[in-house]
Amino acid sequence: MDLNFTPEELAFRQEIRQWVAENLPPDIRHKVQHALRLSRDDLQRWARILGTRGWLGYGWPKPFGGPGWNAVQKHLFEEECALAGAPRIVPFGPVMVAPVIMAFGTPEQHQRFLPGIASGNVWWSQGYSEPGAGSDLASLKTRAERRGNTYVVNGQKTWTTLGQFGEWIFCLVRTSTEGKPQTGISFLLIDMKSPGITVRPIILLDGEHEVNEVFFDNVEVPAENLIGEENKGWTYAKHLLAHERTNIADVNRAKHELERLKQIARAEGMLDDTRFRDQVALLEVDIVALEMLVLRVLSAEKSGKQSLDIAGLLKIRGSEIQQRYTELMMLAAGPMTLPYVHEAMEAGWQGDFAGAAICAPLAGTYFNYRKTTIYGGSNEVQRNIVAQVVLGS
Repeated sequence: MDLNFTPEELAFRQEIRQWVAENLPPDIRHKVQHALRLSRDDLQRWARILGTRGWLGYGWPKPFGGPGWNAVQKHLFEEECALAGAPRIVPFGPVMVAPVIMAFGTPEQHQRFLPGIASGNVWWSQGYSEPGAGSDLASLKTRAERRGNTYVVNGQKTWTTLGQFGEWIFCLVRTSTEGKPQTGISFLLIDMKSPGITVRPIILLDGEHEVNEVFFDNVEVPAENLIGEENKGWTYAKHLLAHERTNIADVNRAKHELERLKQIARAEGMLDDTRFRDQVALLEVDIVALEMLVLRVLSAEKSGKQSLDIAGLLKIRGSEIQQRYTELMMLAAGPMTLPYVHEAMEAGWQGDFAGAAICAPLAGTYFNYRKTTIYGGSNEVQRNIVAQVVLGS
C-alpha cells in the first residue's frame, strides 16, 4: 500500500488549488474563515460556480455528467476546497440523492432530475428522521397510499436541515405494514411546492434556523416520482447513508479547523499551557490517523481491492474529532466564546480584545456540533454495525 501521491495526482492538486483560488468569491471565503453566517445565496452561488465548471457533482461518473474522477482525485478536490476556505457543498442533492437516482432511477428520472442537481439550480432536502424515528429509522410512520397514478402522503419529518430553502425533498415513506418494518418502505421524490406541505422552523441553542419540521397533509405525489420498486426503499436508503456517513467524517474540514484552533490558542496565549498544548497535539495525531484511514480506503479502491465497509467507522471517528476541536476552541477562547449579535459581527465589529474576531462565534459552533455523534446514525448504533460487519463479532 503506497500512500504517497503520484506526480500526476500532485499536478491535479495544483490545478484544483489554482482554480479555486481564482473562482471562490472573496466575500464567501471571508465568511467561512471567520465562521460568519452563510446565506442561501452564498451557498447556492458557490454551488453554481462549481456547477458551471462541472464540479458540483465531483463524485459523479462521466456518463451522468460528472468529471469521472477516481477516489484520490475526489479526496484532493475536497481537501483543496476546505483549505481554501470554500463552504461545504450542501450534500443533499449532489452527494446523497444523486447517486441513488443514478443507481436505481429510470432513464427518464436521470434526465429530469440530474441536470438541476449538477448545475446547483435546484435545492434538495432530506426527509428521513421523524419524531419517533431517528437512529431506529425503520420505525418511520409517514404513509404514502397509492391511488391510481398518485401517492397521497401524510405524516411528519423532523430535523430537516435547511429545509426552509428546499425545492425538492427525497423522502422515506411507508407503503406497507406487512412483514418486517424495513420491507414496507419506499423512496419518493416530492416537490416541496406541492399543496399540503408545511415547513416549520426549529430554532437551535445557537439561535440559528438550521433545521425544520416538515408536515405532509394529503400531499399528492405522481407515482412516476417513485425511485426503484415500491417497498424496496430501505435498500436505496442504505446506499445513500453510506455516502452520508463518509461525508460526515470530513477529514479535510477537520484539518482546516485544527489550524483555526491553533490560531485561537496562539492569540489567547493558551499554547504556553503544556497540558492544553498536549491536547492539541493529541487531536492533531488523531486527525492524521483519520486521514491515513481515509487514504488506506482510497488506496484499496485505486488498486481494485475490495475495501471493508467502514463508512460507519469513518463517521464515528470524524464526528468525535469535530466535537473535540470545538471543545478545545471553547477552552482556548474562554469568555470570548460567549454568544454574540450576528448583525454586529456581519457589519464588521471586531471588539476591543485580542482574538475577538475569530473567537466570537465559537459558543454557537460548540452547541451545534453536539449533534454530530447522533445524526447520520448515532455512534452507538454505528459501533454495533462495525462490530458485526467489520470485526465479525
